[in-house]
Amino acid sequence: SLPAKLINGGIAGLIGVTCVFPIDLAKTRLQNQQNGQRMYTSLSDCLIKTIRSEGYFGMYRGAAVNLTLVTPEKAIKLAANDFFRHHLSKDGKKLTLLREMLAGCGAGTCQVIVTTPMEMLKIQLQDAGRLEAQKKLMAAQAQLSSSPAAAAAEPAVERRPTATQITRELLRSKGIAGLYKGLGATLLRDVPFSIVYFPLFANLNKLGQKDPNVKAPFYVSFLSGCVAGSTAAVAVNPCDVIKTRLQSLQRGVNEDTYSGILDCTKKIWQREGPTAFFKGAYCRALVIAPLFGIAQVVYFVGIAEFLLDMLPKARA
Repeated sequence: SLPAKLINGGIAGLIGVTCVFPIDLAKTRLQNQQNGQRMYTSLSDCLIKTIRSEGYFGMYRGAAVNLTLVTPEKAIKLAANDFFRHHLSKDGKKLTLLREMLAGCGAGTCQVIVTTPMEMLKIQLQDAGRLEAQKKLMAAQAQLSSSPAAAAAEPAVERRPTATQITRELLRSKGIAGLYKGLGATLLRDVPFSIVYFPLFANLNKLGQKDPNVKAPFYVSFLSGCVAGSTAAVAVNPCDVIKTRLQSLQRGVNEDTYSGILDCTKKIWQREGPTAFFKGAYCRALVIAPLFGIAQVVYFVGIAEFLLDMLPKARA
């Protein structure tokens, strides 16, 4: 049923995001780094420096936004894919690869309603620590080069904005369009991702089914989700880098600003080289693999069906 699909998708998203959010934070910070002002050299370096400067919970900066919006986002994505697969199938026959890709395309298009504002807010909160660390480093270098007395002074600490403050400011200054900045880049990432992910997952999952009418074992769904998720994530990583750069409202010192997708692509290619489009690719694979593995296990095991079946019995 649709309620069961929505509940399953929501539970799957909450569990998955909680497990992999620190890696996602590192991915955002690594992708936003430009030549000249590099704060982090790798995933482990980013996480270690984040813990040292911001504490353990600094790794979960922006998690509240994700945990709030990931339930409708994952619910829409998984339920929409099922909806399109159902309506594209002919008399219950096996879907062709093209129809599976069309179903994934529909799911990816539907999810951006929630994904774009969620990513927009999350990126501001995740990248705030990097910008703050950069300012502190530059202030310390400036003080050391000026005088010993100035070096002893503590740099002013700016208050970090909250998701609510960012949302209010964007709505006040730009209206609802402010929350949907980078919509085109989000579509450019999520539609191809879903086109690759859903058919690949469905076909990998079928390999573990002994009977077409019986669900595959949970470990098969988990591994299928991991493989399909990481493959699709790496394939669309250039689009994710562009989306992250376009949705970042604040820039570090001497970092480029962009007017759109083509301008962003051109500047990254010319000033950072083609390898810059794969910044954070391994982080994204590490995020997406367990996230979708967990999501598919929860979704296909059917926790919601169990809860919905138990509700009438509890009332009785």
